[in-house]
Amino acid sequence: MKADVLRGHLDPMILAVVETDPLHGYAIMEALLERSGGALDLPTGTLYPALRRLERAGYLASEWQTVGGRKRRTYQLTSSGQKMLASGKEEWLSFRTVVEGVLRPNEA
Repeated sequence: MKADVLRGHLDPMILAVVETDPLHGYAIMEALLERSGGALDLPTGTLYPALRRLERAGYLASEWQTVGGRKRRTYQLTSSGQKMLASGKEEWLSFRTVVEGVLRPNEA
């Protein structure tokens, strides 16, 4: 999938992946890949800066944990992140409706 298409949509997708369980970065990449049917194969150079940005904004919190014998930073959704995710979902549904209306004008 082209990077331009993701612009503005990556943050809510990351938040959605950690909505129920804290995950480390690689597990977040795998979850995005799996949930997208293989379309979102993000490089680490895209994911990790986004995780740091979301943490600085207060949407994610992180802590170091030992996973499989390795220390990894695990990310979880904050209450602000839950609000941002809800807003992102609403925004996406509205955007999707607009785009479908333009691209498929004769379908109801």
